Amino acid sequence: MSEPIALVTGGSRGIGAAVARRLNSSGHRVIVASRTGAVPADVDVAGSIAMDVADPESIDSALAEVAEKFGTIGVLVANAGITRDNLLMRMSDSDIDDVLDTNLAGSIRLCRGVTRGMLRAKSGRIVLVSSVVGMLGSAGQVNYAASKAGLIGLARSLARELGSRGITANVVAPGFVTTDMTADLDDSRRTEILSAIPLGRYAAVDEVAGVVDFLAGPDAGYITGAVIPVDGGLGMGH
Repeated sequence: MSEPIALVTGGSRGIGAAVARRLNSSGHRVIVASRTGAVPADVDVAGSIAMDVADPESIDSALAEVAEKFGTIGVLVANAGITRDNLLMRMSDSDIDDVLDTNLAGSIRLCRGVTRGMLRAKSGRIVLVSSVVGMLGSAGQVNYAASKAGLIGLARSLARELGSRGITANVVAPGFVTTDMTADLDDSRRTEILSAIPLGRYAAVDEVAGVVDFLAGPDAGYITGAVIPVDGGLGMGH
């Protein structure tokens, strides 16, 4: 049996790169998608492709190229995302549109693009990378929180549409993770965040990647429509 093909968007750094490494180590043929098509030197994958998830034509052409070169995508990890933070009264239309187009509409289009092949195969794994902010909310992140909350509705609707054909759709909701973005926080903000996390630390990218890998594998075959937090207890009860 050939290795399953896994497409990871936003796979050039941070959580996406960690997911690509983890899926590769568990036997997937991993294709990394990013705006530049670049792959870090420490990420061993079957291939890479340039894709702008905010651009429908870019998604369609990239998925067609993956299908032609590698075959049917069996695992989709929709991880690409951006932030454009500001108070809502100061948020521009482009701040709203860019975040929703990338984080939510892009994920919807990606799911649409891989669904036909998964239906033919009568199997598939869709994992959407959301955020604890999508459930807790966050001042100054109305656009981002709305986009990440929307991924939950997307996954649960897909779970109902596709479950009878052996396709699962789940959400991973990280909290604060040690990445380039959190490295830029000032000391006071870092202290404030850590005081709200019961485990008292940020997540490592590999801890998020491990949950994604589980959901993409055979042991998660009876899990669909679930939201799994990887947040150190920050969002418990939500």
